[in-house]
Amino acid sequence: MSWGTELWDQFDNLEKHTQWGIDVLEKYIKFVKERTEIELSYAKQLRNLSKKYQPKKNSKEEEEYRYTSTRAFLATLNEMNDYAGQHEVISENMTSLITGELTRYVQELKQERKSHFHDGRKAQQHIETCWKQLEASKRRFERDCKEADRAQQYFEKMDADINVTKADVEKARQQAQLRHQMAEDSKAEYSSTLQKFNSEQHEHYYTHIPNIFQKIQEMEERRIVRIGESMKTFAEVDRQVIPIIGKCLDEITKAAESVDHKNDSQMVIEAFKSGFEPPGDVDFEDFTQPMKRTVSESSLSNSRGDGKSEPKFGSKSKGKLWPFIKKNKGAGPEDFSNLPPEQRRKKLQQKVDELNRDIQKEMDSRDALTKMKDVYIKNPQMGDAASVDHRLAELGQNIEKLRLEVQKFEGWLAEVEGRLPARTEQPRRQSGVYEAQNPSGVNSCAQDRESPDGSYTEEQSQETEMKVPATDFDDEFDDEEPLPTIGTCKALYTFEGQNEGTISVAEGEMLYVIEEDKGDGWTRIRRNEDEEGYVPTSYVEVYLDKNAKDVHKPLQKISE
Repeated sequence: MSWGTELWDQFDNLEKHTQWGIDVLEKYIKFVKERTEIELSYAKQLRNLSKKYQPKKNSKEEEEYRYTSTRAFLATLNEMNDYAGQHEVISENMTSLITGELTRYVQELKQERKSHFHDGRKAQQHIETCWKQLEASKRRFERDCKEADRAQQYFEKMDADINVTKADVEKARQQAQLRHQMAEDSKAEYSSTLQKFNSEQHEHYYTHIPNIFQKIQEMEERRIVRIGESMKTFAEVDRQVIPIIGKCLDEITKAAESVDHKNDSQMVIEAFKSGFEPPGDVDFEDFTQPMKRTVSESSLSNSRGDGKSEPKFGSKSKGKLWPFIKKNKGAGPEDFSNLPPEQRRKKLQQKVDELNRDIQKEMDSRDALTKMKDVYIKNPQMGDAASVDHRLAELGQNIEKLRLEVQKFEGWLAEVEGRLPARTEQPRRQSGVYEAQNPSGVNSCAQDRESPDGSYTEEQSQETEMKVPATDFDDEFDDEEPLPTIGTCKALYTFEGQNEGTISVAEGEMLYVIEEDKGDGWTRIRRNEDEEGYVPTSYVEVYLDKNAKDVHKPLQKISE
């Protein structure tokens, strides 16, 4: 089966068919390209959907995600984000493996097709030229033969005429011989041209055209194979992400199976439990007797005391057993006395834990400055040691203020825990910062409490962290101008900053240089506004830049 032998006379149809094949290939490329755009659009919509329903940071909605059902929903949102990523992978792979490859192949195919049909047209033009030469030779031979016949007839007429002179007869005879010789020469030329044409025609239809058509056939078959392979790749690209998509769905199923209705119910109790005892029976008040009416000690209205007057007869508040449920508008008192006992205990505990963390942060800052001062003392060229004394004094005052705050809230916390019903659980351990600084009776009393959710670790209490209002000395810290950057550096090795004043860096991380090595083997760097310190000079590669100004812009980590 060969196009050269079977389709020797179908040059124009083959030209149209191969052009149609290229059009089909370009149509398939367009189809795949639109599929990749759909995948990207779908992935973008999934990501936007996942982002839309993500809880906002530092909002009430974020607090609701502590329940197992809402955590499962959050896991579903995260998995949907990964799910969207797989559709982006499909788009990228189809673009690189199908669209890009086929686009290059189409250009090569067009050039090859153009070359083959150019050779075919050239062969066609050659055989047509040979045919024209044969026709011209044939017409010339025919013309010469007719001229020879006319010349012979004229000679014979002149020879038979007795009135014609002998000279005219001789002239007619010579003319007839000349025309006859010309006819013989045209005959020989026509015969030679015919033999040459037949040879060229045989070569054309049995050698040149079959070879050209065979190449066109091979080109077309390669195109068909290529589009088939692309369709197979189209399916394989989808199949490759199926395991990962399956894992995403498995994680969603796992998150759904982790939903614990009992645990969520217990968390509701811990979130809204007031700590009050249910109200007792209301005593009968005999208004027929001229005696002072009192309310039973077991009545809940007694728990509302704290200096408040008792409700009078006919008062609108009579019969309202839970006045504390009313929401207070505004900030509320500092000791959270407007809250029920259990809720107040939780808020106070959060406040104590947060203050302790602030104390630890201030102490770390003080230790870092002390380290810096020691470096300045040992290396005066690096800076003036006296310049940090004012800052150290401020930190000391801040720490003392925070300790007083902790002591105040610990006292309120101990007061609340003394009123709550006795607990049988293991006492919760206190924060190490306050224990080290305030080993007082108030603290020992506060050691018998537990965290609001019933756990005994500081980590879980941090989950319900509250923001501490900014103080005057916080504003002083914000007003200080950071040291200007003098360049950047790249971490050559990972360094764990264990000592005070040092900073940990990861291999390949890019950071700002704010003070170069002064000869002691240490370079001072900054990661962001809150993180700076010293690292060994041999651990980093420094790129000094006198024009570096931005101290807040984050640097990207370079993976080696």
